[in-house]
Amino acid sequence: MYVLLISIIIGLFVAMLFVNLYFRAKVFKVYGVLVRNRVQFSAAHFFNREKLETEVLNRYPQFRAEIESFIRHIRFSIQMASVLIFLITAFGAVLMYFR
Repeated sequence: MYVLLISIIIGLFVAMLFVNLYFRAKVFKVYGVLVRNRVQFSAAHFFNREKLETEVLNRYPQFRAEIESFIRHIRFSIQMASVLIFLITAFGAVLMYFR
């Protein structure tokens, strides 16, 4: 059982590595387009769709697809990292009490 829990935790850390690589590959590609064209928005726009529509997408309509893709990838990365951190913590707690 101990070896299984250690294997699961190692697997979850590897999954965190792949989430990081996913983040770099997908997000930085779109981010580069946005930076080159000086598209500006804040973190508040990531979680408030109405604010994003009124303040950013109306100002940069030609980059709508890139902005939405960037935000979608960021949200996905945050969700995946949160789930993986929770699982690592949970399995770590089980491992700590199992010993």
